[in-house]
Amino acid sequence: MSSENGPLQGKRVVVLGASRGVGREIVQRASAEGAQVLAVARQGRGLAELAKRTRSVETMALDAATEAAPRKVFRKTRPDLLVICGGATPPVRPISELTWAEFGVNWEVDTKMAFLFCRAALRAPLAPGSTVVIISSGAGLGGSPISGGYAGAKRMQMFIAKYCQAESDRLELGIRFMALVPSRVMPETDLGQAAVNGYAQYLGVTAEKFLDNMGPRQSPTNVAEAVLDVAKKPPVEPGSIFTISANGMAAAS
Repeated sequence: MSSENGPLQGKRVVVLGASRGVGREIVQRASAEGAQVLAVARQGRGLAELAKRTRSVETMALDAATEAAPRKVFRKTRPDLLVICGGATPPVRPISELTWAEFGVNWEVDTKMAFLFCRAALRAPLAPGSTVVIISSGAGLGGSPISGGYAGAKRMQMFIAKYCQAESDRLELGIRFMALVPSRVMPETDLGQAAVNGYAQYLGVTAEKFLDNMGPRQSPTNVAEAVLDVAKKPPVEPGSIFTISANGMAAAS
């Protein structure tokens, strides 16, 4: 239920990849703090279920990795906070078993989506004081050998945030670009569960053992809280890439 006096009261928030996992958590929490939320995802069914559970949320069924997607979203609303989340489920097999199309799927979806919307934020441009947050992945820092080009695609999202921040500064646009990087796999999400199952099979251990070996991890709730925190009060640490772990948020080196 929306808050009457939440910290984001009246702010316009757009969440891409909003129908499940981290994106859904961000939508629900932003709405609860009084934001006007536009939830965007490819599948209308997931959006309909989200709308039933979350009041005061508009939805848009849209493939955010298409060239026309930013224009359609920004025609609907100019966000104060744009969250680029979600993407394609990567293959969970070693590189020797992949086709090029399978290897590159996250470049064609996750990276392309970030590129298109961040470019549009600069070109529109969004209003000074706006924030663009890309939800990347710790795989982009540490690698992920059985998920094709996923790690490289997520690393490129971090570079996009840095490049766009530099361009915003050069043009004096006053737009903040950030990449938030969850450090650990989150089995609460569909993507995380697929990764857990795939790595457990690859390593010849149970899923429970794989998770135990991974150690403390952040949750989708932690990630959503970090997104809203940086929207309300940008971090004092320099840089545009921040990791999220069980210990909180920290600037990436």
